[in-house]
Amino acid sequence: MIATLSSADSPLRHETSAMRERAVSGHPDRPGRTPGVTLDSVTERKGTTNESGVRAERREAGRLPALAHEGPATAFGDYRAAFHAARLPMALLDGDGLIIAANPAFGELLGTDPARLTSAAAADLADLGSDPRLWTAYREVLCGRSDRLRCTRRLKHPAGQTLWVEVGVEPLPDGERFLLTVADSSDRHDLLARVRHLQMHDPVTRLPNRALFFERLSAALEAASFEPSGTGRIGLCYLDLDGFKAVNDTLGHRVGDRLLSAVAQRLSRCAERTGARGDGSARGHLVARLGGDEFALLVENSTGTDQVAELAQCALDALQQPFDLAGQRLSVSASIGVVERTAAGTTATGLMQAADTTLYWAKEDGKARWTLFDPERNAHRMTRQALSSTLRPAVDRGEFTLEYQPLVGLGDGRAEGVEALVRWRHPQFGTLAPNRFIALAEENGAIVELGRWVLETACRQARAWQLERPAARPLFVSVNVAVRQVWDSDLVADVAGILAATELPPELLQLELTESAVMGSAGRPLQALQALSDMGVKIAIDDFGTGYSNLAYLSRLPVSVLKLDGSFVSGFRSQEHPNPADETIVEALVALAHRLGLTVTAECVESAEQAARLRRIGCDTGQGWLYARPLAPERITALLDAGGRTDDF
Repeated sequence: MIATLSSADSPLRHETSAMRERAVSGHPDRPGRTPGVTLDSVTERKGTTNESGVRAERREAGRLPALAHEGPATAFGDYRAAFHAARLPMALLDGDGLIIAANPAFGELLGTDPARLTSAAAADLADLGSDPRLWTAYREVLCGRSDRLRCTRRLKHPAGQTLWVEVGVEPLPDGERFLLTVADSSDRHDLLARVRHLQMHDPVTRLPNRALFFERLSAALEAASFEPSGTGRIGLCYLDLDGFKAVNDTLGHRVGDRLLSAVAQRLSRCAERTGARGDGSARGHLVARLGGDEFALLVENSTGTDQVAELAQCALDALQQPFDLAGQRLSVSASIGVVERTAAGTTATGLMQAADTTLYWAKEDGKARWTLFDPERNAHRMTRQALSSTLRPAVDRGEFTLEYQPLVGLGDGRAEGVEALVRWRHPQFGTLAPNRFIALAEENGAIVELGRWVLETACRQARAWQLERPAARPLFVSVNVAVRQVWDSDLVADVAGILAATELPPELLQLELTESAVMGSAGRPLQALQALSDMGVKIAIDDFGTGYSNLAYLSRLPVSVLKLDGSFVSGFRSQEHPNPADETIVEALVALAHRLGLTVTAECVESAEQAARLRRIGCDTGQGWLYARPLAPERITALLDAGGRTDDF
């Protein structure tokens, strides 16, 4: 039974709002729980509720002396006429909760002669005994420890229909008797149910909306955590239609709404079909429209990942079939994030965050698929987010440092320059290589500030080496530059200012940009590259051979160095198993570069055989572990002391 109590001293007072909300169904036609007793049985039972204990408690409390039952005339006195004429169903109770008299309206409500209700237990008539908490509150009124009881109950009329009634119990002024009122509120209840249904359902698809979905989700999590009869698990499919915006934009919102309604019908059929197979009942899983083209399928008491994955696959298969809408034949697909886990310790917010993340993975992986939540992948994403959010402050805190890898002439084996490689000494994750954070810095714009710091630090260090060894051949320093640094800052002004501040000659600075950033440059990027070249700074194309390689641009861009991607050099590893294609390509690239007046640096040189073959082809410089790993600045000083030879590094 559903009841909402209203009593200042009742322990049920805090249950009021929740129980009243449950009293109003999310659907106007949803059946309720069967009441504990029907009115037919009530009229045949005498004293079935233990009321004698109530009289005893009242005697012990000193509130009510032992009384004999008076007749109706004595009980009502001058108010008998008003009692019988009242349209509100009422009954007079004794201290044991038994009916002394009932008015005609009360008998009409229950479909019986009011005289037959005399001596019947009020708790049975109004269903006050089926709920332990409600029964306790009722006893509090009869014992004089509470002055009123108000609740909503659902009763079954002898004719078969269900009645919603507002039940009230309160003592009369004489302190010996109690007035029971049972008012029919079915019409009001039905109206509230219809209003709630409108509030909690989507008008386009008629599915539960976001509010009802989260209500059901929270209730399911609570029930799954504490009900021993369930599996204790929860599953969720979070679905988004691929390209739905294009349907609205091209065919209009009316067609878009029809498509959403058709999608909702197919998803509902999937939920009913898989729900019946999953738990053996006809009741399907909850399907809700969360907004826009987003839907959710909730699996309560999940039996495992397989069940939720089956539901996701069913949804994908169902949506792949074309839709015929008002003469339009449409095909859509969906991306689905699937989460299945233990309900204990899971919150609605946490479950939705996991589902949203997994939905993003499904779209990132190619759309038209379902993807299962992966804790390891999520941990990586969380780490990525943590790094992204702390990049900018890390520059101010001085958490970055530079190491330098020699660029060695293949002809004489001496270092001609060094490439500055940034490292992040993260307080939580340790020392991080550039591949862990450079892409993040480019995404959030921190690359501008970080790149400026790298450029200034590298130039200052190169100038220090020059001053420390004025007689030695100076090393140039090569610094990587992201294309966003060209667009989001005045790179030319930054370089000019840093060179002036550090007093490093421009010819000792080389800036590396990736092939995809340089090729096809026009407008501001091209102007910046030209200005830097005019300044005397060397421009190098990094990872050459991995982009779209429009070779015609090489003659138009102010480029002086090509750095061959290490994937070409890897084919040079073994004399026993050479890769003729790689060698032919490298030889052609080196020849082309030299004809254009460019020098060539080979990356990822790891063996003497590779170095020998690159030297024979005519490659100018090499960089890789054969010569040295990235070194701290003091190790480069030792390299200069050794005449620039890397034999011992």
